[in-house]
Amino acid sequence: MSLSLLLPEDGVIELLNTWPDEPRVFERGKTALDETVTEGFLTGCTFTGCVPANEIAVVRAPAPSLNQNAYMTHGRTDAAKLRKLYDSGYTIRLGNLQRVSPFMTKVSRGIQEETGFSNYIHAFLTPPGNQGLRHHWDQQMAVIVQVAGTKRWQLWSPPVESPMREYNESWRVWRDHYIPEWEAAGPDLELDLRAGQSLLLPRGWVHNPHVTDEGEHSVHLTFAIRERTPLWLVEKLVAEAIGDPEFRRIILPGDITGPALPDRIREARKALRAHLDGLDMNDLASAVRQAAVTELDYTT
Repeated sequence: MSLSLLLPEDGVIELLNTWPDEPRVFERGKTALDETVTEGFLTGCTFTGCVPANEIAVVRAPAPSLNQNAYMTHGRTDAAKLRKLYDSGYTIRLGNLQRVSPFMTKVSRGIQEETGFSNYIHAFLTPPGNQGLRHHWDQQMAVIVQVAGTKRWQLWSPPVESPMREYNESWRVWRDHYIPEWEAAGPDLELDLRAGQSLLLPRGWVHNPHVTDEGEHSVHLTFAIRERTPLWLVEKLVAEAIGDPEFRRIILPGDITGPALPDRIREARKALRAHLDGLDMNDLASAVRQAAVTELDYTT
């Protein structure tokens, strides 16, 4: 099981059976993941320039991410520039390792087979005493795997309910007063994640991770697991409607811009109800299950 590379047995059971809505830290121990995706492997990927520039982000709080030109030369990743930026205090994020590492591809696919959820894997390298991303929340469960060093995580309970892509994402609903209020109140939970430990970080939880030790850097992996939702099932139900010519006919421009639009909407709703009532749920379930374990794109 791929999840067992990230979590101990009790952590895997808890994730699959309850999908926790509060953060949990687990002692991971040493797995094949630790033996393969080592600190040396990740620093090698970073400082040899072999990761495409469009999969790299370079950031130092509180500033936003740097433009890619800051670490590119002649359109390619410049390893020397990345090293200089890292030595200046910038965090290097290597994105979508499942696209560049065969081992990570296998782990990612295994997680999807076990959960039915697509996922992606990022690596974060943060120099001593520094911070990359500041306070934000994500719209999917994350399993944080600490590879080397220690990173402090300040956590606040979700300020919004059940964020999803295109709904309640941090940057869509952000308010300037958030950070001052969170810092004034203090975190709901604060922990130091050490090498050999993993953190379950449910969607919506605000996190402010940083390295406090001035003599030790941090390397961690983030496995972002994109939960399926009832809206995803609705999308699958509606998608089947394309096979019916009734749903492919033209709506006249005058009907869209004129007073007839409510009637067209009511007609479409009536047709959709008939379509849904006519579906064979057993046949559709088989197709949806196959989609869950194979689709890589992120919808909702």
